[in-house]
Amino acid sequence: MTRTVIQYIVLFIVMVLVQVICNRICLFNVAVPLVFIFFILRLPVNLSTNWVLTLSFVIGLIVDIFSNTQGMNALSCTILGGLRKPIFSLYCPREDDMSNPIPSINSLGVGVFVKYVFTMTMLFCVLTFVIQSFTFFNFQLTLLRIVCSGVLTSVLIFGFDSLTSAHREKRL
Repeated sequence: MTRTVIQYIVLFIVMVLVQVICNRICLFNVAVPLVFIFFILRLPVNLSTNWVLTLSFVIGLIVDIFSNTQGMNALSCTILGGLRKPIFSLYCPREDDMSNPIPSINSLGVGVFVKYVFTMTMLFCVLTFVIQSFTFFNFQLTLLRIVCSGVLTSVLIFGFDSLTSAHREKRL
C-alpha cells in the first residue's frame, strides 16, 4: 500500500472516533460538531466520483451505526460526496493548476479553502437537520441549529486542516 492510502485509512478511523466523542457534545442545545465530513472534504480532487460516493456512504454509515441515527448521515454524506466536485469547481475552476490535488489551506489558499469548507459544511448541515426534523414546523430552531452547527464544524475543520497539512515553509 502506498503512503497516501495508509494516511487516508488513518484519517478515516480518526474522524470516526472523533465524531463518536463529539456526538456527546451539544453546545447550548443547538450546535453539534459534525467533524467527520473533514474526511470527505480532504479526498483528492482527481479521485473518481464512484470512489468518493462509496467512501462518503461508508463513513456516513459507520457514524450512523455508532450514533444510532438510522441512515441520516449516510444519506447526507452520499449527497455531499456527489456535490463535492461541482462545488469545488465553483471556487477553483482550473484544477490542472493545482500542484497538490488534496484540498487544504496550503494547496488552495485561505480564501478559496474557507469558501469551499463553509459551503460544504453548510450544505451538510442543511441536509442533516432537514432530514432529522423532517418538518418545517419549528423552522427557527432548525435554522439556528443549521447555522450554529455549520459555523462550529467549519471552525473545527480549519483546526484539523492546520494540524494535518504539511507545512512547506522553511523556518530560520
